[in-house]
Amino acid sequence: MNIYVGNLPYNVVEEDLKEIFEEYGEVSTVKIISDKLSGRSKGFGFVEMENDAEANKAIEELNNAELGGRNIKVNESRPKSNDSRGGGNRRGGHGRGGRY
Repeated sequence: MNIYVGNLPYNVVEEDLKEIFEEYGEVSTVKIISDKLSGRSKGFGFVEMENDAEANKAIEELNNAELGGRNIKVNESRPKSNDSRGGGNRRGGHGRGGRY
């Protein structure tokens, strides 16, 4: 299961996150997302755990847990949907101003 971890302190590194989640079971991968230009953490990442029961236990116990003075957000990561942002043209109609 792929797990989203948000509101991370900026000084948390992947090894820290791995150690936290390993208390609940085997961790396959950990990835903290960083800014491409600065290399600084964006404050969120993903943890992959193969065993769903262990992953669900980690989610249940770690969501809203305090880490480095912040309450982290932990939930199952869902794949991005193509429809999640309304399909592009936000004005509706044919994308042209005025009357039709």
